[in-house]
Amino acid sequence: MDSPPAVTRPAHNPWIVLTSTSFAVFAVFLDTTILFVAFPSISRSFPSVSPSTMSWVLNGYTIVFAALLIPAGRLADRIGRRQVFLTAVVVFTVASMLCGIAPTAGLLIAARVIQAVGAAALVPASLAMVLQTFPKDKVPVAVAIWGAFGALAGAAGPTLGALVVENLGWRWAFYINLPVGIVSLVLGVKVLPEGRDANPGRLPDPLSIGLLIGGLGLAAYGIVHTDASGWTSGSFALTEIIAVTIVALFVVRCRQVANPLLDLNLFRSPSFRWANAGMFAYALGFNAMFLGNVLFLTNVWGYSIMRAGVAIAGGPIIVAITAPMFGKLASRIGQRALLLPGGLIWASGPLLLILRATTRPEYVSVYLPTIVLTGVGVSLCLPQLSSASVKDLPADLFGSGSAVNQAMRNLAATLGVAAVVAITAAVTPGNEIDAFRRVWWLIVASGITVTALSSLLPRRATVPYAAALTESPLEQACIEIAAEVPA
Repeated sequence: MDSPPAVTRPAHNPWIVLTSTSFAVFAVFLDTTILFVAFPSISRSFPSVSPSTMSWVLNGYTIVFAALLIPAGRLADRIGRRQVFLTAVVVFTVASMLCGIAPTAGLLIAARVIQAVGAAALVPASLAMVLQTFPKDKVPVAVAIWGAFGALAGAAGPTLGALVVENLGWRWAFYINLPVGIVSLVLGVKVLPEGRDANPGRLPDPLSIGLLIGGLGLAAYGIVHTDASGWTSGSFALTEIIAVTIVALFVVRCRQVANPLLDLNLFRSPSFRWANAGMFAYALGFNAMFLGNVLFLTNVWGYSIMRAGVAIAGGPIIVAITAPMFGKLASRIGQRALLLPGGLIWASGPLLLILRATTRPEYVSVYLPTIVLTGVGVSLCLPQLSSASVKDLPADLFGSGSAVNQAMRNLAATLGVAAVVAITAAVTPGNEIDAFRRVWWLIVASGITVTALSSLLPRRATVPYAAALTESPLEQACIEIAAEVPA
């Protein structure tokens, strides 16, 4: 008897599939930024709890989300992407409700960890269903729109968070996820296709999962605590050394077992490895820009959080308008052609601030041009890096491939935020411009790195996945290096 097909395509319009998954993705990425605004109010609600303990409201989510992305993507490939997605929507939505009603800090932190589990399963399964549903020539446009939802949610977080916290209280920062989750679930049950490996075998090696969660979790733990211990402290160095060692053991384990969590042959694809490296560089700079500019507008230019939210609103609007256009263009000329100028355009925004920003507010002449440049840069970079990383993978590995890409993005986000906190920790009325210039130089370096890494992407023809299994020793070395990037 013939085996059933790996992917079932429903009769529904694939754009409805994109809409259903994008609702949930919007909620996830909104949640990752809205808490920055709500956090001071949350802390005041639990005055007897130490700041270090309260920090786990943010850090617990970040670490669990980053560590579980790859295992969740692999699980989705094995047991079914639709099944994993719908389950994840339920977990994320229920956990959001638990966060809102949590009477103690401990229960709030626990609910945030559960929320991160749902988010980590939701994101890769969502993108994998988009990839499997759309015709290949329409994938760049679909991924661009999918990515634009995430970018728009992330940028809207502080503004929406300020409105919600100011008028309704911090608990509503979690309650707003409920209607989004319900709509996504109801729509998803009706329109989403199922998809899994063509020949599903054993579940991934449990020890591989434990090693990856331990290594990435420990690496993220060290990064988010640099604001307290410092980048040059012995504890930070020791934590990262142990984390790298654990991830190296994970790589060795994946080479030894027949059912590894991550198929390391993914990194034999030039598009996959260089696009993921570019995503790491981009996401580090994006989150440094996001947090750094909010702090600059509020602490140096004296904007209220509401005014700062309005000031940065132009960026996500530009992304929402231009990302689908660039996605359509990428389907004709390739992602590489857009990424090469995209990284430099992205870098030109913070460079303008370095050259022209002072302690005197000058929105129209200084900040608005920066918003335009960075908005166009985001549209050129983020969706193209996401689609380039998975475009040459077989359908059976869509979930794993997209999970790696999102894990890179989330881990780099942790690093970018931690870097801004460390750089701006000692800001005084006399050195604030110098401090923020260091933040902006970090973003400039991010954009230049994206362009440099994108130059290594295949021009148009790509190396087939199967053919790549016979790469040279030099290619094998590159695969091994790439496999250790998340640490």
